[in-house]
Parts: sequence; structure tokens; C-alpha cells
Amino acid sequence: MSDEIRTAAEAYEADALPRLYEAHTDPERTRAQDREVPKCVSDTPVSKKSPAQWAYERVVLYLKNFEEQLDNEHEVAMGFTGSGAGTGVLRIEGMGYFDPDIVTFYGADPTGGRTQLVQHVSQLNVVLRALPKEIKDEKPNRIGFRLVEDLEKANAAAS
Repeated sequence: MSDEIRTAAEAYEADALPRLYEAHTDPERTRAQDREVPKCVSDTPVSKKSPAQWAYERVVLYLKNFEEQLDNEHEVAMGFTGSGAGTGVLRIEGMGYFDPDIVTFYGADPTGGRTQLVQHVSQLNVVLRALPKEIKDEKPNRIGFRLVEDLEKANAAAS
């Protein structure tokens, strides 16, 4: 139980979550709300998830949706600004969260240097980018698909 005091409007809004909506100029474009949310995400009520877990799960679904629209010559990466490290791009190789409010991305910068971005959920901004894959002859890495599989396994183990 929380000592947090919420207004009736905040309580009503929280009960209405989650909602998802997108609009695009191309009516044929795949929209996230047209896809079924995996049971591993929808089975646990939002009120039972930490802000970190809830942010993580939604970013995972966006990653997977983004990757489904890529050709076999590209992989997902994220762009960011104000990093201090000056890298600007992180090829996503992993993702995680630390309850109650930290989300982290693991990967490599454009020079191949190991990179980790640790971010508070209140500051979470993710720009998904398509980058050419590193090794021409191999299949592209699809981290979003692996992350959803991992969520499903964790949900099955908790059941």
C-alpha cells in the first residue's frame, strides 16, 4: 500500500491505463495498437508494476514493432542527445530495468565501444533508428523479439 495521495482524476486516469494510439500519414503503415499485446505484458495489472518495469515492457514492444518494419540489411539502434559521451547513437544489444525507476540500454557506439545508458524513467526518451547491420552476410540481430521472448519466459516462471 502506498502513502501517495491522488486526486480522483489521477485515480481515474490510472485505472484507464494502458492506452495506445498512433496516427500516420501512410494509412497502410503498421501501427502498434493494431498488434496484440503479449499476455506477459497484459496479464499483470499496471498497478502491480514498478515504473521501471512498466516503462521497460512498453519500450520492448516498441522495439519489436520497429524491428518488424526493417529489412534484412538493418538493425535497431537508438539515437540520443546531451549524453556527455558524445556518441549520439547506441546499437541496442540488450535492455533491462532496476526497480523501482531505472531503465538501462546496453550496446555499442559507432566505433564498436561498449556502451551502457542508464536512465531514470522520468527522463526516458528513446529515438529508434535503423542502422546498416555490422556483418553483411549474417542475419540481422533482432533484440526486440528476444526481449519479448524473455518477458514471456519470466511471466511463465512467475505463474
